[in-house]
Amino acid sequence: MSRRTLKFLLGSMLALISAAALPAQVAPARVDRADHHEFAITNFRTESGVVLPVAKVVYGTYGRLNAARDNVVLLPSHYMATHHGYEWLIGPGLALDTTKLFLVATELFGNGFSSSPSNTPEPLHGPRFPVTTIRDNVEAVHRLLVEDLKVPHLRAVIGFSMGAQQAFQWAVSHPTFADRIVATSGTAKTYGHGIVRLEGQIDALTADPAFMGGDYTTPPKQGLQAFGMVWAGWLYSQEWWRKELWRTSSAPGTTFEQYMHSFRTRFSADANNYILQAHTWERHDVGTTPGFDGNVEKALRSIVVPLLYMPSATDLYFPLADAQYEAQFIPHVTMLPIPSLWGHPAGAAANPADKAFLNQAISRFLAGERVAP
Repeated sequence: MSRRTLKFLLGSMLALISAAALPAQVAPARVDRADHHEFAITNFRTESGVVLPVAKVVYGTYGRLNAARDNVVLLPSHYMATHHGYEWLIGPGLALDTTKLFLVATELFGNGFSSSPSNTPEPLHGPRFPVTTIRDNVEAVHRLLVEDLKVPHLRAVIGFSMGAQQAFQWAVSHPTFADRIVATSGTAKTYGHGIVRLEGQIDALTADPAFMGGDYTTPPKQGLQAFGMVWAGWLYSQEWWRKELWRTSSAPGTTFEQYMHSFRTRFSADANNYILQAHTWERHDVGTTPGFDGNVEKALRSIVVPLLYMPSATDLYFPLADAQYEAQFIPHVTMLPIPSLWGHPAGAAANPADKAFLNQAISRFLAGERVAP
């Protein structure tokens, strides 16, 4: 073996040893992956007057908090979602750049991870867990930000569906805490028709004899199946069904009957958790915030920061007409309906076209640029 060859082999071995000793330098962690956290509040008083001995808020963070603590965007979760529910906005080339921003994605009470009927001990277990309002959730997260993360201000609150409900509540309860508000597929109040829909889903679930008033010993499977079928009828637009757009996300050869019946098995979480969050949804009304006398129009007029309002044009949960009604009272609103047939999920990037539309509009809005259809 020549001296040159031996020198090359020794050098290669030393390089491999050095690389093994420094894995963090070779493969740095990506900042658009969530870190999981939990914040606990002792003796948290809900709006109902019931006190939770320990109220837990589970949340995820993306990116890094800067020294000034002023690069924070809040992403409050939607119905039964975890903190991963906004990853259609997060990452390279998307609206939220985690090399610059610190994202805090929180989970609603009742989702099974934050304090919920299913994970709270007696005497507040199951059906005895108090109804928590959107304001309860906003108050808990405000404490998380200020007390735990020491964050005094937000760049933005961005919310979809029940996350949009929270975004509106932030704008009313803490009017200058965030520079900007984004609400997709959600309104500042749940109106009568939405309450009727939610009550129909609750009734479908609780009609199962196995539900036993919420003290079930095994999951009420028939009730969960009925709940799923009611949900299916409202999730997408009628034209979505007519054009059979369900085929775009189904395996080749899937029949309509197979796709329709798949909704019977889509809901497998704890039944009391589903009901709790449905009641949270029903009771949302920024007008009942203290100081506004139950007047939603007065509360909306109090919003002082720019707000990007992006209802889905075909949403059956939060109809476009409800959003248009509310927008006329918001002083600095940009109204931008999502031109989609995908109904409610359009507000969470249900398909590539919706994802591109949302990311482009939200990016421009956060940058202070004009957003137009």
